[in-house]
Amino acid sequence: MSGSILTGPVDADTVEALAARLDTAQTSRTDTPSLADTHDFGVDEAYAIQAALLARREARGERIVGVKLGFTSKAKMAQMGVSDVIVGRLTDAMRVTDGDDVDLSRFIHPKVEPEVAYRLCRDVDLADPTTDIESCVDAVAPALEIIDSRYRDFRFTYSDVVADNTSAAAFAIGPWRPVRDVSNRAVRMVGSGAAEVVGSTAAVLGDPVRALHALVDMCRRRGIPLRAGQVVLAGAATAAVPLTGGVTCCDVAGLGTVSVRGVRDVRGVR
Repeated sequence: MSGSILTGPVDADTVEALAARLDTAQTSRTDTPSLADTHDFGVDEAYAIQAALLARREARGERIVGVKLGFTSKAKMAQMGVSDVIVGRLTDAMRVTDGDDVDLSRFIHPKVEPEVAYRLCRDVDLADPTTDIESCVDAVAPALEIIDSRYRDFRFTYSDVVADNTSAAAFAIGPWRPVRDVSNRAVRMVGSGAAEVVGSTAAVLGDPVRALHALVDMCRRRGIPLRAGQVVLAGAATAAVPLTGGVTCCDVAGLGTVSVRGVRDVRGVR
């Protein structure tokens, strides 16, 4: 592929080709250069690429089980020069049971971050401007999200990361609890052999519930349905850290804990 930027509109064939490139990077666990190195595309095209990427996963039998928010940190928004959160989709193949093993060889360069998860108890009517998404939530839980940008050296643009399904790779959810106020809750994450990472749920737009409202707005604009039973990951409460072997545990004060254990299946090593 040429190293020069290909200007002009990204047509349907190009959307499919770029989605295939990202899909191959994920399935082969081989990083790829930024799409923006060779293609000039904006956020609308990026969400089209994301949709095509998810369609490939669904064609392999995966089911959409939730959504995740990115760029919910005001500092990160400022760094990227944007004012909107971004939205990606979660599939059942990404789900890891709380406390279970997660095979590190399935990723390229995984990182982990602590989050708050919400559970939808009914469909969200995106066509109704008066819909209150908070009334569509029946439970909240601590969560760990594993992100794994498919881009080489984690170098990507805003549109790149949207196209790459916001780096979504895996997630684990702790025990569900009845909905409660989770604003400004202390967060502590400890990984095997790594320093303790501490933060607050206030890092998520000041209060994770605000992420729910931002999600509704983005889903209306991008045509992303929100269905009963789906999980919503509200955004990272601390910076992401590398996911390594051993146990990584997250505790959200007054909410509970969730953990995963990184292992490497030698049969999956390239």
